[in-house]
Amino acid sequence: MTTAIERWTSDDPHDARRALGATGLLRTFNDAGVLTAADVHVARRTADVVGEDDETVRLAVALAVRAVRQGSVCVDLGGFADGGSDGASGAAGAEAAPLPWPSADGWLDRVAASPLAERSVVRADLGLLYLDRYWREERQVRDDVVARLAAPAPPVDDALLEDSAARLFPGDAYAEQRVAALSTARRLTTVLTGGPGRGKTTTVAGLLALLAEQAEHAGGRRLRIALAAPTGKAAARMQEAVADSLGALPEAGRPEFTDDDRRRLAGLQAGTLHRLLGSRPGSSTRFRHDRSNRLPHDVVVVDETSMVSLTLMARLLEAVRPDARLVLVGDPDQLASVEAGAVLADLVAGLGERGDGVVSALVTDHRSESTAITRLAAAIQDGDPDAVLAELTAGDGAVELVHPDDAAALAALQDELTRHALDVRGLALAGDAAGALAAAERHRLLCAHREGPWGVAHWNRLVERRLGEASGVYLGAAVGTEWYAGRPVLITANDYSLGLFNGDTGVVVADGEHLRAHISGCASFAVSRLGDVETLHAMTVHKSQGSQAEEVTVLLPDETSPLLTRELFYTAVTRARRRVRVVGTPEAVRAAVLRRARRASGLAERLRGDVPVG
Repeated sequence: MTTAIERWTSDDPHDARRALGATGLLRTFNDAGVLTAADVHVARRTADVVGEDDETVRLAVALAVRAVRQGSVCVDLGGFADGGSDGASGAAGAEAAPLPWPSADGWLDRVAASPLAERSVVRADLGLLYLDRYWREERQVRDDVVARLAAPAPPVDDALLEDSAARLFPGDAYAEQRVAALSTARRLTTVLTGGPGRGKTTTVAGLLALLAEQAEHAGGRRLRIALAAPTGKAAARMQEAVADSLGALPEAGRPEFTDDDRRRLAGLQAGTLHRLLGSRPGSSTRFRHDRSNRLPHDVVVVDETSMVSLTLMARLLEAVRPDARLVLVGDPDQLASVEAGAVLADLVAGLGERGDGVVSALVTDHRSESTAITRLAAAIQDGDPDAVLAELTAGDGAVELVHPDDAAALAALQDELTRHALDVRGLALAGDAAGALAAAERHRLLCAHREGPWGVAHWNRLVERRLGEASGVYLGAAVGTEWYAGRPVLITANDYSLGLFNGDTGVVVADGEHLRAHISGCASFAVSRLGDVETLHAMTVHKSQGSQAEEVTVLLPDETSPLLTRELFYTAVTRARRRVRVVGTPEAVRAAVLRRARRASGLAERLRGDVPVG
């Protein structure tokens, strides 16, 4: 199997990605845009330290570093060798000259026999090449999952469990969720998957009610439950959704939560995984809770697990008590973590064939009717570009396709974005923080890229310029007014002193003569206290994970962009509750549907081979 490799291009001789001191194969592959300076420098430095002079080995190490940078935990050298990768993707792909790839025959063996492997810099395993850290973490995740699946689950009162499940998941309409909840209640570890509208949150709320009832009847002790998600926004959404399910008014044929259920689950709070694990200052990969200091919780539920990296999953598994239930919830068709790994997809692939409930997939749409958005998302999942284009051009008001050359449609889009920004600003100037936050959530402009004519930076500047023109005030960092009432903001780094986390969103609101940033689900802060913040008139699809808006506009790059994948398109579309507008050519839509975001990993294979069915 060959691998198409992405190349970067630049006419700038001082581009930071150029490794000016590189020689040999590293220089050739850097000049070709395959490797960056960071890849080259790591390979050169580690090879120099151990005295490894083989250029093919140095190239392999650089490719392993590159793989992690692009989200994979390892690299399949055989997929690159023998010229198989010269179908390079991106604008340079069609014109890229053939590269002197080493022969696949013996390449990995030479790396495995090198001093770099002897010193555990790299590891050859499963026919793949790993950097040592990711090899260790992948094996640790495998070992911990195997141990959890082999361990007995906490005992349950089956009669009580069945009776309560029938109340919480009544009739045929909720049979799928009832089966998933019962299976999860009887297991120590479960992976619960499903797309939007499939009832994951209702299942989790009902499951927690079942488990809390079991704990009370077994001895009266209150169940210790942790609800967590990778980002603050995802955690806030999870808490709100579970609370809504518990607080829903009784209605015939629907889940029925009693006052006792609500009493047992009162005060449930969701937070980020970093907060749950207890972050350590100065370290992004180690936490207070680990094997020597386990989490105290009886049940740990993690939402949006597709966003969890291999490293974070390793830290979570070692921190959860061996006898505590662990429920991993998510949609494996969404984009994977920004960091290395695609753990949820690997767990589904590696454990899904067992057929014993470890992986419970919810597939039934529980919305009142099949909407155009759910049909569009399903067509994207199926990899059917004709069906996707048919939905986008059917004239249904819920979804539409706008051609980027349609000047009138783009002008209308800009007008709509300006009106939305003016609404948020008006509420913020009036000091209405709740209103401004709610207005900001009504629409999201999502981009694949950060830079370029269809990137976040360009559209943030454009909206700020239009907003300034409409309000008669110059706005934006470019004109010296970075902070202004109505500025939507995105937190881009964890700030433990303030309790803010990467992915939190908010709006700057006037407070008399001062400005305060009101963050969704958190407190408000003087803007001078905020550090890593971006303007949020537009955001990347990656950053949008874990959030939703009433309406979403998706700006697709041209069909040559390597970021344009099925997972990105599906993630963007499923952020919308009511309406989706896709700005792109039919060719870009087809490319997005047909191109998969592949991440190299050995976790699924390890799980298939090592996990006993029990």
